This record gives sequence, C-alpha cells and structure tokens, in this order.
Amino acid sequence: MESTAAEAALLSLLDIATPEPVSWMPQTWGWAVLVGAILVMLALAGLRWLLHYRADAYRREALALLVVIEERLRRPETRRDGILELGEILKRTALAAWPRREVASLSGDGWVRFLETHDGDGTADTLKRLLDDFEYHGAEIVADLPSNVCGDLVAAARDWIERHHVPA
Repeated sequence: MESTAAEAALLSLLDIATPEPVSWMPQTWGWAVLVGAILVMLALAGLRWLLHYRADAYRREALALLVVIEERLRRPETRRDGILELGEILKRTALAAWPRREVASLSGDGWVRFLETHDGDGTADTLKRLLDDFEYHGAEIVADLPSNVCGDLVAAARDWIERHHVPA
C-alpha cells in the first residue's frame, strides 16, 4: 500500500517552473548612452592612433635606412660612404618633418643648431661631431675611426630620429 501511495505522490508532482531568461538589453536609456559614448571615444582614439602612425612613416623609413648605414659603418672600406649617408639621412628626415623652406638651406652651424633645438634627449653633441668633423675628413682618417665612435654616431642618429620634436 505504501508503494502505491508513493507512486501516486510521485505521479502528482509537477516540473519546476523556471522564470523567463533575463534580457541582456539595458533596461534604461542611460546605459545605451554610455555604450554609445564609449564607442565614440574608442573610434576617436583609433583615428588618433592611425593619424599618428601615418605621420610617423618618415621616421620608420629613416630607421630602416639607418640599419643599412650601420652595416656600412662597420666595414672600414665603406665607412666614409656610411658617414656621408648618415648626414644625408638626418637631413632627409628633417625635410620630411618640417617645411622645406626652414630646413633645405641649413648647413654648418645653422644645421647643428637646428638639430640641437629639436633634440629630444641631448644627443646633438655626438651629431655635432659627425657634422663638424667626420664628414669633411678623408677616407683614410674615417676608415681608422674606432667602431665604438661609429656605434655612437648611429645611436645618436637613431635617438634623434626617434625623439625629435615636431611642433604641431
């Protein structure tokens, strides 16, 4: 008898009633405004990054050319050409960043002052040695330069290319 009563009780049970699933949509308009504002800020940040990336294309190109010049400076037979190309890449970088009328005519002390003025971290002294001394020496003297001097020149040029400040 107990078994039939237990069976009857089990048969009379109903399934558990579950509530409707909760919607992921925000219940108030404030959340929609907040999501919209975040999306606009992300879009503006992405646009700003893209413009900055495109504006710095000349830096990336100059740094790629600097790798080739660095290899030339390592070998004594091509060191003179590397020294000349190092000065050239600095001038080309400046021409890409500033108006031509401000940079193209600079030479000697004016060019050194320009590099010092727009220097980000004080590497202009090493570049001054390049522009004042090494560019005008003969191939024999430049070929005898110690490799650490050439390394310092490349490091100073790399720092100037990476860190020079261009007014907006």
